[in-house]
Amino acid sequence: MSSPLPPDRIPVIVGIGEIVDRPKEITEGLEPLALLEQALRRAEADSCVKLLHEIQSLDVVNFLSWRYCDPDKLLARRLNINPAHCYYGPVGGESPIRYLHEAAQRIARGECSVAAVCGAEAQSTATKAERAGVALPWPPFAHDAPEPKRGAAFQKPLAVKLGVFRPVSVYPFYEAASSAHWGQTPRAALAESGELWSRYSAVASTNPNAWLKRHFAPEEITTPSPDNRLIAWPYTKLMVANPTVNMGAAVLLTSLAKAREAGIAEEHLVYPIGGAFAEEPRDYLMRDQFCESHAQNAVLTAVMDLAGGDDGRVFDAIELYSCFPCVPKMARRTLRLGSDVKPTVTGGLTFFGAPLNTYMTHATCAMVRRMREGAKLGLLYGQGGFVTKHHALVLSRESPRMPLAQETSVQAAADKNNRAAPEFVTEASGKGAVESFTMLYGRNGEVEHGVVMLRTEANARTLARVPVSDDVTLRHLTSMERSPVGSRGEIAMSDDGVPEWRVG
Repeated sequence: MSSPLPPDRIPVIVGIGEIVDRPKEITEGLEPLALLEQALRRAEADSCVKLLHEIQSLDVVNFLSWRYCDPDKLLARRLNINPAHCYYGPVGGESPIRYLHEAAQRIARGECSVAAVCGAEAQSTATKAERAGVALPWPPFAHDAPEPKRGAAFQKPLAVKLGVFRPVSVYPFYEAASSAHWGQTPRAALAESGELWSRYSAVASTNPNAWLKRHFAPEEITTPSPDNRLIAWPYTKLMVANPTVNMGAAVLLTSLAKAREAGIAEEHLVYPIGGAFAEEPRDYLMRDQFCESHAQNAVLTAVMDLAGGDDGRVFDAIELYSCFPCVPKMARRTLRLGSDVKPTVTGGLTFFGAPLNTYMTHATCAMVRRMREGAKLGLLYGQGGFVTKHHALVLSRESPRMPLAQETSVQAAADKNNRAAPEFVTEASGKGAVESFTMLYGRNGEVEHGVVMLRTEANARTLARVPVSDDVTLRHLTSMERSPVGSRGEIAMSDDGVPEWRVG
């Protein structure tokens, strides 16, 4: 059915490109800019039309494996283009979806007719080179380029001192709190994570662009071993994102008018029809609770409404961001999907690989392929930070009947359900009840210490250490039969000025 909208204001995805670099020698590894260029050229080849020289909007996803000054402008120079919109954005796993959404909005506003979004990482090569003491034949590392704000920059000093300022040590707070809220025993929660992650690995095993092409059984994923050490309770190495990859991906968009003028086949086109975004406070300790994300709920509810459905079954294919199991576990409940959910078309950040901020660029490529194969409606959901930034985009095989909305924030809906966060205190004594917890492990697999998030008798929030010498409390925290969330114990200040907690 033809759309009543003017074709020059309808955005379409016309080209996708991916590259995976596995060099035989370290010095043969491609730098991120080379990966970006190759991915864009592959996206152009996929479109079957020469489009790169006409790019008017270029978004480059932030990368961390190598630093350049103005990498967006360097890439434009490599392509011999001068786009009016040329942007290199901040850190965030949701950013590819945001850039795709914003590029589509520019086309809908008539500001451009050809747009590109791309991202790349070469962390595998960079890491190997550093460990081997090998100099890479890449442009000099730009030490004077501003380093993006991450992790500790947004968190309280006590969180940094206790080691809970990195994603791998913060997401477990959501894991423990949400599973307790759902009435799961820790054993049941771990089993759900294993089953879900096994499903991600099954998709990665058949994705030609995946870094780790193997289908893992649930118990392989959740059982600690020398090759699958515990990192932060309850997450093992096979339950967390794997950033040590060399990958690039690119997506080309045009207006429908431009696509038709260029002779691109209709069955090749995929339409962005809308989406939504919202955020949580950057400092995770200033959130009201850790059982759910109000921003995630608002975003996913909005895209279900946009797609005209009451639950996630309205989508033929979905990609639920998968840095850690708690994220898609919360998302599939908001989407009212069962435990048998098919959560990915890509393979997940553990198995497909996690080129840091740009995984969702690859997920977009995988979704476009799936839709060209017959799926009619697809959902791309990305998130960034510590369950902080959420952005979802709906793709369709059918031309939209309504203009692409320009206002996509659902922050008001998220904030409506947000209660006041408790006061955070750095000194406490007396009784404290566990709001959530994790345990941190060294590279040898041994416990370094436990960290509990507590509510004091005055209902303030604090963080406290559980020393490795406190076997009783550590065993209490890691019981597989009963969640420690809600249990009470004694808080006392240690000699180094850090609260410590013991059960009882």
